[in-house]
Amino acid sequence: MGTPAQRMVAEQLRPHGVTDERVLDAMASVPREEFLAPRMRRHAYEDRALAIECGQTISQPLVVALMAQAVAPRADHVALEVGTGSGYAAAVLSRLCRSVVSVEREPSLAEHASETLRRLGYSNVEVAVGDGSLGWPAGAPYNAILVAAAARVVPAPLLEQLADGGRLVIPVEVSGSEPQDLRLYERHGEEVGYRSLFPVLFVPLRTG
Repeated sequence: MGTPAQRMVAEQLRPHGVTDERVLDAMASVPREEFLAPRMRRHAYEDRALAIECGQTISQPLVVALMAQAVAPRADHVALEVGTGSGYAAAVLSRLCRSVVSVEREPSLAEHASETLRRLGYSNVEVAVGDGSLGWPAGAPYNAILVAAAARVVPAPLLEQLADGGRLVIPVEVSGSEPQDLRLYERHGEEVGYRSLFPVLFVPLRTG
């Protein structure tokens, strides 16, 4: 039967478009329940987003996997995550990239996520407190940037911090309506283009 995480991979991810074996292995290896409050852990591997502290959520497993797959992560990549939340997606990214910087504006969430990541041995993740719309210039450029909140427009600093050949995945509000449009941006030299991936529902990206 396998572990709950392995069953999640087999039942929720493989049948719905997640084909990158490294992403599937990462999703199977990260204990999702460890990133939830004790009262929520029995729901850890359900096919839905779950509430965490500060009015935030831990995204549906399929969305986490598809976003990770979209940035085509490699073992030598440096990744930036905007919106640490519980730290779960950062843990997944840590299994796919050389290093991860994750920016969270809520200090209590950042502290808790950092403690969880450290306790579980995800030593290549740095959790920083700050305005994620500004990115994290000290670690730039990034091969992969994942944004776990919806923006009206893509923040310019994130595009500026994207490496040549790098990929940025971000939910973008369309005419102020829901759902949002999850977009994949790619940089090639000075040119940045994008394509739509699929509709999503994320909390708004707070700026300033």
